[in-house]
Amino acid sequence: MRMTRLEPELTVAAAVAWATGALRQAGVEGPERDARILVSAATSLDRVQLLSRSDLVLSAAQKGRLEQVVNRRSRREPVSRILGRRAFYGREFEISPATLDPRPDSETLIDAALRLLAEDDVSREARLRIIDIGTGSGCLLVTLLAELPNATGLGTDIGPEALRLAKQNALGNEVADRAAWSLARSLEGIDGPFDLLIANPPYIPTDDIEGLAPEVRDHDPRSALDGGFDGLDVYREMAGRLPAVVPEGWALFEVGAGQALSVQDILTAETALPSPPVVRVFRDLNGVDRCVAWKARY
Repeated sequence: MRMTRLEPELTVAAAVAWATGALRQAGVEGPERDARILVSAATSLDRVQLLSRSDLVLSAAQKGRLEQVVNRRSRREPVSRILGRRAFYGREFEISPATLDPRPDSETLIDAALRLLAEDDVSREARLRIIDIGTGSGCLLVTLLAELPNATGLGTDIGPEALRLAKQNALGNEVADRAAWSLARSLEGIDGPFDLLIANPPYIPTDDIEGLAPEVRDHDPRSALDGGFDGLDVYREMAGRLPAVVPEGWALFEVGAGQALSVQDILTAETALPSPPVVRVFRDLNGVDRCVAWKARY
């Protein structure tokens, strides 16, 4: 895509207009929103200053940074990837090519976990032990540790770089002293008991990946997306070990649209228990069944 050249003297207002037009031409959804964010990043002006100092003329260095980040977004690189960070549940998390980009849908797992603990009369001050499978940026575990001040947690991942970043995010959100990290796949080598398990496993069917939006397909690690032929491989891997790892607590899983019933069936059929487990389903803000929660019943 060929973008129009920047004016020699570019004001903040003109920069926002230029960036919006370039992103719209590239087919980016919500170009006005992204343009404001990118101009803010290029100029180090906050949202209020973009309005109050709209006649400020950008320096040559600022113009260069703006052109670079708008070019990247025009190639459909997500804003969060360009900035290297993502807001999640009111906190900031660093992300990298080694980690999934946290999305608002995943906040459903946090809400569900806190709700289930409250329904079970478990205090937020309780000394809980939490495990996060496939932790990525660590957003789920770090958020729960921040919300549950006496909890401790273990985050696992198959990627050393993801674990390094998760550890950094724990430090940045002041929970590092209550978090541990381990290189592991699924529940292999994991010993319980834990009071709470949380996981956002890869759940995209292999053949569906090429049809994803380029922001996802080309920038999220494939290992965090590819869930096998039907997207459900990792749920099957974990189901049989849930009673040993979370014998008395809840296990919560993010699922893709239309997968909740299949995951519920897997968690019910493949966990050897004398009685059927308790299974709950929670919807995200768009009304999609996004979280399946499992608990053993004896």
